[in-house]
Amino acid sequence: MDQAVVRKHRSTTQSDATARAFSPAARLRSFVYAGRGIGTMLVSQHNAWIHAAATLSVVGLGLALGIPRLEWVALVIAIVSVWAAEAINTAFEFLCDVASPEFHPLVEAAKDVAAGGVLICAIGASLTGALILGPPLVSVLFSI
Repeated sequence: MDQAVVRKHRSTTQSDATARAFSPAARLRSFVYAGRGIGTMLVSQHNAWIHAAATLSVVGLGLALGIPRLEWVALVIAIVSVWAAEAINTAFEFLCDVASPEFHPLVEAAKDVAAGGVLICAIGASLTGALILGPPLVSVLFSI
């Protein structure tokens, strides 16, 4: 992300520590900023595209197999954990790139650790999906 985008983004957020009164318009703006952040993640991170494909696949399979509500809860938690980890990792990478534009081995290690966190969530989500969707999918495939 280039410096002009960072400056633009910074100018649209509250920079002072003073509290503002509640405002529905301000709350709406915060949703707009969050949406912009999700959009930035989707266009800048190729792994987010993989997460999107996996999310759509899992939701489609879950709907087609008619899984129960409690299993949906587990799938939603798994999916959200991966997306949240990817968002935090993306923000962390952007901050590292600004704080240390030159290569530094500790920045590289920090980025690797953050990416590892995403991988841990993705593996957990994959196992959750396999445990929930696997048995009914096998039943459907072998009953044909």
